[in-house]
Amino acid sequence: MSRVPPLALIAGQGRLPEVLAERLRAEGREVIYCAYHDAAPGAVTPDLTFRLETMGSLLKALGKRGATEACFAGGIRRPKLDPRALDLATVPLLGRFVSALGKGDDGALRVVLGLFEERGMTVRAAHEILPDLLPPAGVLGRVTPDEDARADAARAAEIVSALGRADVGQGCVVARRQALAIEAMPGTDWMLATLRDRPEGLPAGGVLYKAPKPVQDRRVDLPTIGPDTIRAAQAAGLTGVALAEGGVMILDRPATIQAADEAGLFLWVRPTGELG
Repeated sequence: MSRVPPLALIAGQGRLPEVLAERLRAEGREVIYCAYHDAAPGAVTPDLTFRLETMGSLLKALGKRGATEACFAGGIRRPKLDPRALDLATVPLLGRFVSALGKGDDGALRVVLGLFEERGMTVRAAHEILPDLLPPAGVLGRVTPDEDARADAARAAEIVSALGRADVGQGCVVARRQALAIEAMPGTDWMLATLRDRPEGLPAGGVLYKAPKPVQDRRVDLPTIGPDTIRAAQAAGLTGVALAEGGVMILDRPATIQAADEAGLFLWVRPTGELG
């Protein structure tokens, strides 16, 4: 039997890369776990570590180890390029990195993906490898969104679509059709934390809505939620969480649904084409 070439797992923050590594290795797939240098230590010991300034060396190392596929998983804040940290293998890429950092998140990611593809690696999405990360449309727990919540989610979908076209964020909170908070660079947890102590006059409750950007490359950076997202939504005083069908991954789905049920929040995968 011929050996299956290894997959390079380019790991950022969060549980997603660990889940992928654990599942793939349990299936017998060789995984080269490549951790971004400032990612918090996790349950998986990295095979390689890297930073933007050593990307050339990472690509060479993966080529020598025979990697033919790559998967980007986990959050990575857009780095600041430190010319002093460049290694010799990365110097020829400097111009492309400078160009990438001048683009939005999606533009920068496309430049990085291109580097891997030029070296013969196919970039695969996390949900392509583990399809069960994408939940089916419908209500996932015991709590059902009412008509007001569905209308708030519809309004939130319009807002996130506009944010996405500007390459800003993948989520917002809406209550009574008013935007209470929008997701930007600090992320979902920070956005929700800002709602724990609301200024007088803001409506109570609210729906957290998550969706991918309309024009993003869905092989990377799809939004992800888990039990911690539910707990943060509860602490923010929300009534539920709505997700775009086919565009948001759920980690630890049973635990996430249980957390929503225990919190009394709905967890709804909003069908494509839903009007309200």
